[in-house]
Amino acid sequence: MFLFLETASTPITPVDLWAKTSGTWINVATILVGTLCGLLLRKSLPFAMQRVITQGVGLVTLFLGVTMASSLLKAQTGRVDGIILALLAIVFGGLLGEGLQLEEHLYTLGEWLKARFKGEGSFTEGFVAASLLFCIGPMAIIGSLNNGITGDNTVLTIKATMDGLAAIALTSSYGIGVGFSSLMILLYQGGLSLLAGLLPQIMANPTTNPHVLITSGVGGLMILGIGLNLLDIAKVKVASFLPALLIAPLLYSLAKWLT
Repeated sequence: MFLFLETASTPITPVDLWAKTSGTWINVATILVGTLCGLLLRKSLPFAMQRVITQGVGLVTLFLGVTMASSLLKAQTGRVDGIILALLAIVFGGLLGEGLQLEEHLYTLGEWLKARFKGEGSFTEGFVAASLLFCIGPMAIIGSLNNGITGDNTVLTIKATMDGLAAIALTSSYGIGVGFSSLMILLYQGGLSLLAGLLPQIMANPTTNPHVLITSGVGGLMILGIGLNLLDIAKVKVASFLPALLIAPLLYSLAKWLT
């Protein structure tokens, strides 16, 4: 789901639509299965146990966020450190996301789905937390790029397995809203895979591309925010920082050009 994986370079050959997006469909399926399992467990687990599960996911999320963020140390260009670029991306991205009210819009979408499908309780919180958790991370980015460029869905299949297990834990606490995060996976990973299919010569090996490294590092900082939210340590508006994922590689290109 979040771990940064090194994958070997694969010869680039034309791939069909299914091959480009197969990893995304597998990911959607595992999240739905995990949600179903979580719903079954939720009926038999007391609240205290559900809370422990959520805290466990939160602790692991913090660790994975730190692991991801360490890729910033590899994304250095000239005299500009990757951490400085990440700071600028997070600040400007957060300001832009707050101005666009991305967090509010995501919650509005969650509330609409909750009303449309007669969800209950923490439906929206589960939808938002799971959507951010499953979409932000190097495995989502690298896996989608690999799938779209070469048709190799190995990384996304591993991510799908991890997401399915996380969905069980999250659903036991938040409910069926977690399952609707599969819609965001379908749009985000599927769209990224299709886009990557148009760029094979530009990004033949996404695991070592510095633009991907800095984007993954910024994503790691956002994952840390999700972990803090799950543990009720703070209320970080993670969705507001989403533009930082686009700004980070742009800042890297600008810094490289200037130096």
